[in-house]
Amino acid sequence: MTAPSDDSPTTAAEGQRARQEMLALTLAPVRDAGVREALTVDAGVDLIAVCAAMAAQQVGHALVRDGARTGIFTTSDLRDALLRPAPPHRLAVGEFAHWNLVCVGSDADVFEAWMQMIRHRVHRIVVRDGATIHGVLSQLDLMGYVANHSHLIALQIEQATTVAELKQAALQMDALIARLHTSGTRVDALCAIARDLNRQLLARLWALLAPAELVAASCLVVMGSEGRGEQILKTDQDNALLLRDDAPTDGLDGLAARFSAALIDFGYPRCPGDIMLSNPLWRQPLSAFKDTLRLWMFGGAADGELNLAIFLDAAPVAGDAALLDQARRFVDDHLVDHDAFFARFAQPADRFAEPGGWWRRLTSRSRDDVAFDLKKLGTFPIVHGARTLALQHRLPELGTAARLQALADRGQLPAEMARDLIDALQVLMRLKLDNNLRQRAAGVAADNVVRLAALGTLDRELLRGTLAIIRRFRQHLREHYRLDSL
Repeated sequence: MTAPSDDSPTTAAEGQRARQEMLALTLAPVRDAGVREALTVDAGVDLIAVCAAMAAQQVGHALVRDGARTGIFTTSDLRDALLRPAPPHRLAVGEFAHWNLVCVGSDADVFEAWMQMIRHRVHRIVVRDGATIHGVLSQLDLMGYVANHSHLIALQIEQATTVAELKQAALQMDALIARLHTSGTRVDALCAIARDLNRQLLARLWALLAPAELVAASCLVVMGSEGRGEQILKTDQDNALLLRDDAPTDGLDGLAARFSAALIDFGYPRCPGDIMLSNPLWRQPLSAFKDTLRLWMFGGAADGELNLAIFLDAAPVAGDAALLDQARRFVDDHLVDHDAFFARFAQPADRFAEPGGWWRRLTSRSRDDVAFDLKKLGTFPIVHGARTLALQHRLPELGTAARLQALADRGQLPAEMARDLIDALQVLMRLKLDNNLRQRAAGVAADNVVRLAALGTLDRELLRGTLAIIRRFRQHLREHYRLDSL
């Protein structure tokens, strides 16, 4: 495969994403930038003792207390002290400390801290609020923080040797997404960042918990919005495990339970539908899972078509991806020219309608506090309609936008409709992210319900246009699958 040129669309998009991430990080508060708790010593302590303490904590500086005043001593000051004729153990650190501290508040942004370092020509800055000193931020720490924070989180994930270390990386991810969103990063770029980090995290967790022989004889998959690459903040777990028929399964029940519990601890909520590794339905040998797929397609199981829809968005995360390929081919091969199935499968995309009076409220100047489900009435008809059409035409794409574009490229969907639906999906995902961040700031659980009163005039207009696009798509699906005759 040829590497992309420097001016390729992929390289340009990645460059733009990196620039947006850099901007967001420079505007982040200093308290998020890895402030180190400071080593503090008394001004009368001798240099040998101070150096020993600095070596023990692996730092190149110490704060020095002398009554009511506080200074800083660094390895550069040690160089000057060693030029004195007196031996170091007879020299007090207070003689060489600098008492004019350069400080910044914990709420100040990272850019201000950086400018203070440049302005005062120092390599460290003390983070303090009034009389409270939180620690010291070094130039190296600051550079590492803004070097590209998603890459640093990815590095933490890769280097984690314990579940506890992995949790520390996981807990940073939503805060990064929130900062990038505030800086104006596009929703599709946020999805790409979240997708890559989530999958790396799950793969590393599986590698830490599962024996190597089980990892090699299975395929860990993510599904739903995460499988499609459309999850931004952490939402319900949707994962599964496909096994070779001869895979070692001793202790698998306990292992799956630990995996699901760890993800809950990392901030991924338990799936209300129990679509998780801890559910035996979602961890089966391939031959048994094919029987389950057949039941979902033709057996009339109560949740069969819902489970099948979730599986159709599956993406491999770790292990033998050929297992997932075989399961997916099994579905495609059994649905060739099965028009009745596709019509039945498409029906949920046209199942929900806007509440009575919704259009009048949406276009009025009033700020009625009306609830609107962004998923049920917004993203779901687009996602499931595109999923059904992609299944019918045997398209390999997983993302909704990619499916819509592929359908348009193959003449299976009007190009203008595909373009409008992609734009509508971006609007809905952005509104959901805005709403979820507001909910989290208010200390309430994030969901898909937005209050009309929370939307500004522009967002109301965008939502109105988006719903008109969805109506046209639902009509297209009704005509394509002849749903009115069912």
